[in-house]
Amino acid sequence: MTDLDALREEIVTANRILADNRVVDSFGHISVRHPDHADRFFLSRARAPEQIVAGDIMEFALTGEILGPDPMPGKPYSERFIHGAIYEARPDVQAVVHNHSPSVIPFSVTKVPMKPIMHMSAPIGSDIPNWDIADKFGDCTNLLVTSMEMGRDLAAALGHRTVTLMRGHGSTVVGTSVRQVVFTSVYMELNADMLLRARDLGEVTYLSDGEIETITKARSGFTLERGWENWCLKAGRPYVPGSNETGPGYSQTDKS
Repeated sequence: MTDLDALREEIVTANRILADNRVVDSFGHISVRHPDHADRFFLSRARAPEQIVAGDIMEFALTGEILGPDPMPGKPYSERFIHGAIYEARPDVQAVVHNHSPSVIPFSVTKVPMKPIMHMSAPIGSDIPNWDIADKFGDCTNLLVTSMEMGRDLAAALGHRTVTLMRGHGSTVVGTSVRQVVFTSVYMELNADMLLRARDLGEVTYLSDGEIETITKARSGFTLERGWENWCLKAGRPYVPGSNETGPGYSQTDKS
């Protein structure tokens, strides 16, 4: 198996994990920047995440143009421009998840801010914008990001952050690896669900900015691998240890 074959399998695993954790259902997608060509990315053909196999993974230019052999495995996602525009704007981003995470959407249609209340969710940050497609493209769209102009507007709203909500649609999450962006996406859904419950009980205490910064900086490869291994088992996918399991960022004290 080549490195790119292994990457395609990791994309398959990521889709299964996201589906198993209610981050995506029949819709939503994860992409990965090409490790050798920063101006390209990998994304499955338009298919339900739980059904994706390695042969579904397509290669795209940042503009959304299909690259690779002909014939292609199928129709591409219409919202591939979300991914391309973010990779174009953010050289640091290596993976992107777009989802319709059900507990997150209520925060996209109300004035209630979504902020982390649990330490595992700290990396979503306290400054989460809510991108409204109607602000620039009017109130007669289908709320889908179907062009680079729309994608670039979304990427501008995201800015330097990890997450942006999308009014009445879902959210987009970015990371420096597949495992990192999956970890953040899973715990964002959990945080949103817990926050909805906490608000019913009374006044909520959010994590402070200092706590968020400290926790985010301390999140290590060991932490990501611990979650990834468990989620692989639950999703019925083989666990392949990542390069950071005992490498840079590994901490023997990170055993929470």
